[in-house]
Amino acid sequence: MTTTFNSKEIVQNFLEGLPKRSQDILTKRYGLGNSVKRHTLESIGQKYKITRERVRQIENHSIKNIIKSDDFSKAEKYFNELVNIIESIGGLAEEKSLLEYLSKDVSEQNYLHFLFVIGNPFYKDKRDNDFDAKWYTDKKVAENVIKVLKRVHSQFEEDQLFTEVQLIDLVRKEANKLKNRKELNDDQIKNWLTASRVIGRNPFNEWGLATSQNIKIRGIRSYAYLVVRQNGSPMHFKEVAKMINKHFKKNVHTATCHNELIKDERFVLVGRGMYALTEWGYTKGIVKDVILDILKKEGKLTKESVIDRVLKERYVKENTVIVNLQNSDYFKKHKDGTYSLI
Repeated sequence: MTTTFNSKEIVQNFLEGLPKRSQDILTKRYGLGNSVKRHTLESIGQKYKITRERVRQIENHSIKNIIKSDDFSKAEKYFNELVNIIESIGGLAEEKSLLEYLSKDVSEQNYLHFLFVIGNPFYKDKRDNDFDAKWYTDKKVAENVIKVLKRVHSQFEEDQLFTEVQLIDLVRKEANKLKNRKELNDDQIKNWLTASRVIGRNPFNEWGLATSQNIKIRGIRSYAYLVVRQNGSPMHFKEVAKMINKHFKKNVHTATCHNELIKDERFVLVGRGMYALTEWGYTKGIVKDVILDILKKEGKLTKESVIDRVLKERYVKENTVIVNLQNSDYFKKHKDGTYSLI
């Protein structure tokens, strides 16, 4: 979204009413002018041979002078426009996301940031353990947003993942518990979520704890898990490696991928090179082990029934099942054509 006003022009008008040194200090502190780099109090102090605290005093005094100026009063409608924008996206916005929403140009983002700093009523909370730096215009609204997000945070467990739709529904459910609540659209909820440092999302737009191996992804096994999970059905290890390379830009060799999948308890080999997720309910072991498990649970079954059940667990040919059933050390064929365990 773009604003209807020229932020650079407005800020330059503000700066022109200040002494040269004050102009230079604000320009450097907020990355205004030709350079987008924001300088520290220390580096500015070294240039002017003054202390960090003196630089801070000049900065604060200069901002107060801008706020008292006629140019500032004339800019009220532009500040109101920024207020309306923040309210339209949910009343609270993570700083980086807010500036990117307003402009893709880094230089212009710095000017807009300066307007938030000097404008009224704009409030900023600094980054902490749970949230990134964020801006808002109504303290009560911000308190409610944080309350909702903290409730949502508490419902995540270890490596649990939510789809974006599930998470949006969860946030809306918690928001509906508030008094005098306002109706929220999906984009407003997504905007709230960008402020959270407790939860994050992976390349498949799934959400989980930021510390989870499914979000802060480490190693081939975790990449493979997300790929197979996203696919929703068993995959050959060659295809898994291909998808890891595609989605995560990793140069994974197929042999390495195969070796890692074999070692991970989250995967079950269900055919020649075919892997499924253990959480899908697949039985571990070779075809013989699968038949043993089926007959232990079901009792006597016909050959056709055994084949049908095994093929739901393993990607093998029917003849492979029949050959295994003929193993008289484990299976007994009855006169009625059914099979059971020895």
